[in-house]
Amino acid sequence: MLERFFGLKEHGTTVRTEIIAGITTFVTMAYIIFVNPNMLSTGAAATGSDQQAVFNGVFFATCLSAFIGTALMGLLARVPFAQAPGMGLNAFFTFTVMIGMQIAYPQALAIVFISGCLFIIITVFGLREAIIRAIPKNIRIAISAGIGLFLAFVGLQGAGLVANSDSTLVNLVDFSKMSDPEMRTTVIGAIIAFLGIVIIAALSKLNVKGSILIGIVVCTILGIPFGITQLPENFTMNFGQQFHDFTTTSFLALDFGGLFANTTSVIEGIFTITMIVISFSLVDMFDTIGTLLGTARKAGMLDDNGQMPRMKQALLCDAIATTSGALLGTSTVTTYVESTAGVAEGGRTGLTACTTAVLFLVACIFAPVVGIIPGVATAPALIYVGGLMISSIKDLETEDMSEAIPAFLCIALMPLTYSIANGIAFALISYVLIKLISGQFKDIRVITVVLSVLFVIRYLLMSL
Repeated sequence: MLERFFGLKEHGTTVRTEIIAGITTFVTMAYIIFVNPNMLSTGAAATGSDQQAVFNGVFFATCLSAFIGTALMGLLARVPFAQAPGMGLNAFFTFTVMIGMQIAYPQALAIVFISGCLFIIITVFGLREAIIRAIPKNIRIAISAGIGLFLAFVGLQGAGLVANSDSTLVNLVDFSKMSDPEMRTTVIGAIIAFLGIVIIAALSKLNVKGSILIGIVVCTILGIPFGITQLPENFTMNFGQQFHDFTTTSFLALDFGGLFANTTSVIEGIFTITMIVISFSLVDMFDTIGTLLGTARKAGMLDDNGQMPRMKQALLCDAIATTSGALLGTSTVTTYVESTAGVAEGGRTGLTACTTAVLFLVACIFAPVVGIIPGVATAPALIYVGGLMISSIKDLETEDMSEAIPAFLCIALMPLTYSIANGIAFALISYVLIKLISGQFKDIRVITVVLSVLFVIRYLLMSL
């Protein structure tokens, strides 16, 4: 049954491989279960909501929205990608919308719901696919390499190998401070993470199935005696209280009527809401497109035209997940770049996504078990996958500067601005300008120009 529905043999995979890939994806992105509630509840508290109640509600909303979005990816689109409330988008939701603009939590959810409905409309009418086709070939290739560097940078920071520096912005962790009580845990964690990278790469070279998952488990175990991996006292959450807070605080909490409460006029309110919706929409759209194209390219899932089969279904799943996430009580749900870890483990079908989805549902009750996996254990997986994805650089057109520079900006800005969308945005803007100035008008598509203008407007009027 699974073979027929997911086409396992057709994709050269097995049930075992898909399940291992799904577990790997879940483990690498499980941090969102705790980070998202903490972030959103902080913003909600700033606008008068009960922080603990919102935390409990968003915890449930995070797990359920990830379950719904990822299950849709597995069953409707049948691709190995997972979804959850997006990092960056939740920061914008919290610090810009709620804290900065003093838009209350229920009203902010209403704005996310509107953006989700917009996603559904443009996806059904094929506009998002047209946008994908408007991305020049060289930039599409660069997306994969840029995501690779982005993953590696996130992993290196999570491992503690790369630390903040006042003089050089980032620096290598100081291994000489092993004896310093305040730095000892950080240094040991960095060493464990480095060993994790070596273990994963060596096992992969030996063709050991589940090498990434094995590396994560080994690093988690190594962290126990040093207090890096902290075992919980209880293995289940207070399900009753959390579910009560979810139903009374987050579920269907949207407040459309209050959207204009803090504006001096209806026109100002419409403009403000429109700009927020555009910001959510552009970032989510290009984060998702970038993740799908970049990961699918590395996995050999693109066709001869550089397009991913069942892309429209995948984009529709993303749109539905954002809308349902808002109804449940969380910020924009998007396709997770950490899905690349599962793909690197051999995940090629929707069974990978379904496995991840089930684990998010189980996490509603057994979150403390998930929480024992430290960042230094998942970081090696991200670094290793980043190393795999950077290989697409070899296919770039580098002789024509009108093609090479936009691709380079795409690759460089993804890790340096912590955003896939920023990398794609500056690649498109520079591509259009360079082609216009150099007189290569026939290379420019109208929709590429429109996208570039929209990004320019967003950067000028609203930060993210």
